[in-house]
Amino acid sequence: MCGRFTLTDPDAELLTQFDLPNLPPLEPRYNIAPSQPVPVVRRAADKAAREMVLVRWGLIPFWAQDPGIGTRLINARAETVAEKPAFREAFRRRRCLVVADGFYEWQKQDGQKQPFYIRMRDGRPFAFAGLWERWRGADDTVIESCTLLTTGPNELMRPLHNRMPAILRPQDYNLWLDPEVQRPDLLQAVLIPYPAQEMIAYPVSRWVNSPDHDDPRCIEPLAG
Repeated sequence: MCGRFTLTDPDAELLTQFDLPNLPPLEPRYNIAPSQPVPVVRRAADKAAREMVLVRWGLIPFWAQDPGIGTRLINARAETVAEKPAFREAFRRRRCLVVADGFYEWQKQDGQKQPFYIRMRDGRPFAFAGLWERWRGADDTVIESCTLLTTGPNELMRPLHNRMPAILRPQDYNLWLDPEVQRPDLLQAVLIPYPAQEMIAYPVSRWVNSPDHDDPRCIEPLAG
């Protein structure tokens, strides 16, 4: 699964990397947690361009009676997403890129959980495969939300956890964002473990365990 991630340097590089006309106001984030706003890239309403917007992490299906369901839907398994009622409509038509530059996983060690920080070797941002939804309440309250897709682990992640977020290759962005592409076999073909040799992982302090802690200390390598 993926329960925390980062976007520590939200600068103009994102415009080029994700082919965006502009960026919303973004602050460096070192410990993004479920229910918080996260930056996603999706097709704009006119489908002519991409846009980046902030949506709540934890998908609320459009048919839900209670938006609290989103706290249980922060991740979706790539293998079953096309069939699950909470995700299947968004999987067909409302896919997005969730922008990050690292994420955390916890490894069981001697009865405790040791946090690790995982990022690309070159430090560049990347995109999780995501789905987004627009929910409208009885009082016309509108909430846009998202979930992150997960897949099996690569060689780097396998000692840490039996799942990892599905990270898309840049050449697959157009396919993933195209609402005209709806064949599950084509979409699930890109939801594979990212090449381990392009990533690094290192242990960090348990400071990151609290979502109230959102500062550079979260990603500092553990001393010793």
